[in-house]
Amino acid sequence: MFARRISVERIDAAGARHACPIRQIDNFAMRNFTNDAIFDDTFPAGDGLLEIGHRVPLDQLQGAMEDWFRRKGYLKADERLEVAEIE
Repeated sequence: MFARRISVERIDAAGARHACPIRQIDNFAMRNFTNDAIFDDTFPAGDGLLEIGHRVPLDQLQGAMEDWFRRKGYLKADERLEVAEIE
């Protein structure tokens, strides 16, 4: 089910990349576990690492994660989130 490995990084204003802590990724995954079925196939696997199923659209995942991280205060106004498949 979790066939794809995804990196989740916070990019600060200077362009430096930081792996998102697993607790933040887990917070997103657990919130969406009951509220949005499209993200049910997500599994936090470590700092900066998320495993997902094939039916999870990467562009929607990035937008939803970035929105959630901003609302929780994990991302500052001048930071952004990058979600990318690891090949």
